[in-house]
Amino acid sequence: MRSFTKTALGLTTAGLLVAGLAACSTDEGSTSTSSSSSSSSSSSAEATPTPVASIPTLTGVDTAVLLDADFAAALTSLGLTPGTVGTATLEEGSLHFPITGGNVDYYDPAEDYRPYVQGVIEHEGSGFSLTAGDTVVELTNFTIDPGTSELFGDVTANGESAATQVKLFDLYGGTLKPLQMDGDNAILTGTTVHISADAAALLNTTFNTDAIADQLLVGIATITVNTK
Repeated sequence: MRSFTKTALGLTTAGLLVAGLAACSTDEGSTSTSSSSSSSSSSSAEATPTPVASIPTLTGVDTAVLLDADFAAALTSLGLTPGTVGTATLEEGSLHFPITGGNVDYYDPAEDYRPYVQGVIEHEGSGFSLTAGDTVVELTNFTIDPGTSELFGDVTANGESAATQVKLFDLYGGTLKPLQMDGDNAILTGTTVHISADAAALLNTTFNTDAIADQLLVGIATITVNTK
């Protein structure tokens, strides 16, 4: 039986994360629907192949989003005050959301099986809020789908559920920087986060405005994952 050292396992895991987040590119994001349809049709037509690499359980650390200055200015102009929810923190202009679970499978991109990166990255129990007067909207329990380059989450308005696991943000990895290692942690930064059409419509309706645009740049994400 082939054995792997702790270092080798860490590098394999880190490499898988690079592949997964690199898939969150502009082209991938714009074709996510067709890719998903292709995946469904190929899955039904033939047996699911064995992944080249797999991370069965993600154990942290967090996803941080450095808020874009224009996004922060837009919130201010609309009279919206951002805040943190649950275990999320705001540090030096970045919102941090702890990774609480998930998994990632990576399939051979040379084969026809799509999407070749599949899985979820979960952030249960954290999120951020937007407040204007007596109206408070909370976006929480984020789930990243690396196969479709999308981030989903729950939405409440003044404590009442408005949507469950709706698409909130699109992720584009065209500016992703090379992998960095800090001990057992793999660090990837550069993926841009953009507000989705659904989220823009919901926020515009809730706050009685039309100033929140589809694909508005929210910020740049840094994902730090424990590779142990």
